[in-house]
Amino acid sequence: MSSAPIVRHSLHESLVAPLREMILQGELRPGEKVPEEQLSERFGVSRTPIREALKVLAAEGVLQILPHRGAIVARITEEQIEELFPIMASLERLAGLLACQNATDADIARVRALHERMLECYASGDEIEYLRHNRLIHEAFFTLAGNATLSAFYQQILTRIHACRFVVRKNREHWQAAVDEHTQMIEALEARDAPRLAALLETHVTGTTAGIARAFIRRIDTDSAPAEASPAKPRARGRRLSGALTD
Repeated sequence: MSSAPIVRHSLHESLVAPLREMILQGELRPGEKVPEEQLSERFGVSRTPIREALKVLAAEGVLQILPHRGAIVARITEEQIEELFPIMASLERLAGLLACQNATDADIARVRALHERMLECYASGDEIEYLRHNRLIHEAFFTLAGNATLSAFYQQILTRIHACRFVVRKNREHWQAAVDEHTQMIEALEARDAPRLAALLETHVTGTTAGIARAFIRRIDTDSAPAEASPAKPRARGRRLSGALTD
């Protein structure tokens, strides 16, 4: 009598996913040092499996491990924007096409409900919940597409552009534009207008989202500039990068 093989995962492997999620949600932000001691306490493990998990994320390009400094959350570069955002746009375009083909009326109603909740968060200025529902909407398109490989590619790219996809603060004009584009996407999905939804998703990523990402990088560069470069506005010591709004 044969039995299925037992799959054993090491402790550090089980930590990779929650650590990655903390980065995607903006709990660990670009440029910040990863607090190993706090993570050890949070997950109830020693620092050794934490460090092993951080090495995995560093291999993915999500973190950087610096000699004598530990791990920091990687910052995205303009070169990565030019390289990765077109790939993300193509994936979202395909997801939109497949979602219109495969979604049931109940599926579409659920996405509409997420959108309505996201609008409420926008109106109230609830950045954290806006972030969460925005991401849920984009992930819903991939779920409705019904293609596991497509979803896996999306998650890989999303992890690499975490700093500029779902954790970037933007001005009110950019935020309004992003909300308007989301409204158009939902309307296209409800009409099952696959070409329109695909085009909207692609433009959303290569236009609005990429533009916000470039502005984010420029802001970081400005914040990181030497104080003497702008004597009228000395930068506060210990200033932290912030970000919570999404595309």
